[in-house]
Amino acid sequence: MPHFDLNAIEQRVLGALIEKEMATPEYYPLSLNALVNASNQKNNREPVMQLVEADVLNAIEIMRHKGVAYEHSGREHRVPKYSQGLGQKLNLGNKDLAILSVLLCRRPQTPGELRGRTQSLYQFEDLDAVLSTLSRLSSKEEPLVQELPKAPGTKEARWTHLLGDSIPEVTFQEAPTRQATPSRIDELEARVKTLEDFVDRLKSQLGL
Repeated sequence: MPHFDLNAIEQRVLGALIEKEMATPEYYPLSLNALVNASNQKNNREPVMQLVEADVLNAIEIMRHKGVAYEHSGREHRVPKYSQGLGQKLNLGNKDLAILSVLLCRRPQTPGELRGRTQSLYQFEDLDAVLSTLSRLSSKEEPLVQELPKAPGTKEARWTHLLGDSIPEVTFQEAPTRQATPSRIDELEARVKTLEDFVDRLKSQLGL
């Protein structure tokens, strides 16, 4: 079961906070404007969102009560700034946070996709390192990630986080085969007969 049951907006805001802390620490914690922009950016986001300040502030307030986000204000800050507290609360390392950030900001990912999309956050040595991290996160007393059923014809299964309601209903249905109804067969036979007649006329004209 999820630790925090974050909704889609809260997941996006938390994922953006983790990402910016790891990718651009010099601009962290984030102002409200920067956090809105980070949540709405078009690259590294699936799906792209159009959140407004009220959406982000509401998400921050909820996550503050859950202990996974902080507001920084006072003399040191001309405007309030915001940071994530997930790593501290759950004692997570950078490799754990990198994977969770990508999963929070995107749809479920394969281990290969995770390795490629965490490069700016944490440099995994190889795919085994990603799989080892996923295995550890999924083996906790309260798992943080889960492997989804593998889609037919794919080599890698996808993984999703368990921080909220994000697991899609994975049902793989084979495409329905098109039934060759009598009318369809008659239509095809007529087309073949027309083509045969055309070829016969062409041969006759060419003297073949």
